[in-house]
Amino acid sequence: MFDNREHTDINQLGEFGLIAHLTKAVECKEKSTTKGIGDDAAVLDFSGYKTLISTDLLLEGIHFDLRYVPFKHLGYKAVQVNLSDIYAMNGMASQITFSIGVSSKFPLEAVEELYAGALLACKNFQVDLVGGDTSASAQGLVISVTSIGHAKTENIVYRDGAQEGDLICVSGDLGGAYVGLQLLEREKRIFLENPSIQPDLEGKDYIVERQLKPEARKDVIELLASLHIKPTAMIDVSDGLASEILHICNASEKGCRLYEEKIPIDPMTYDTAREFALDPTVCALNGGEDYELLFTISQSDYDKLSGHADISVIGHITDKASGHELISKSGKVHPIKAQGWNAFRSL
Repeated sequence: MFDNREHTDINQLGEFGLIAHLTKAVECKEKSTTKGIGDDAAVLDFSGYKTLISTDLLLEGIHFDLRYVPFKHLGYKAVQVNLSDIYAMNGMASQITFSIGVSSKFPLEAVEELYAGALLACKNFQVDLVGGDTSASAQGLVISVTSIGHAKTENIVYRDGAQEGDLICVSGDLGGAYVGLQLLEREKRIFLENPSIQPDLEGKDYIVERQLKPEARKDVIELLASLHIKPTAMIDVSDGLASEILHICNASEKGCRLYEEKIPIDPMTYDTAREFALDPTVCALNGGEDYELLFTISQSDYDKLSGHADISVIGHITDKASGHELISKSGKVHPIKAQGWNAFRSL
């Protein structure tokens, strides 16, 4: 993809030279892409489908730490977290724009790695990179991704459609990304205290990957379509299960009841959380960055999903007056509170 292996100063290229260098590897394959990079705007043709658009901004020191996040992983993740929003609408992503603000402290090779990760995500998810921007930045690395997708009007799923009695479902498992982050932060602290000590991540590949290289759940959307199931409400799990189910309940003006014993937690996540003296359930509820899909379905669709191990039914929707409740493994009732990640809390 990129052949440079030296330490090349970005100033040697300038802004337009950098854009030309990075985009020479871009190839558009989506049939809805009429015109990609190379003009004032991309031209897309969805032939009667509704267009879905979402944007995410990632800031160095707020959303990622380059002391343990490789550039290629960062580019990949930046795309994935954005595609996840399109899938959460029950749509299919087809294009992205990828913009960066970068300081001269980064060599060209680092920026190439960032773009290589983004292009790998595009390749794996059949998405075209059709535009973006580059700028100098005095505040560290800034990444902005806009994803574009499409869906038939009748297939789009919003947050506000949950009905009383609907089953609450979630894909995959939860809490792994947060526990992986705790592991990476611990190893960073150890390294800063003693740079001669190498990071010890042996046997923790799964939770580290959950943090550094999440995978948006396009496959779940394809599964639901194949089973002829349209969720009544859906959202992706970016800020933690508690925050996301409250978003659905508030938008739908409903209550909910979740069961702790039903929340899917991977054994590695569970054991590592305990090593950190953390409650695995709290990690699942409030950790965030799992990018699984949380959705509600009619009870009549239960039999269609019951045989799929990657989908867990974790509760049901209630009337608004019943509130938002978590039933613990011991049978105690706890109110669900949104305590997920807040970018402004530490500012």
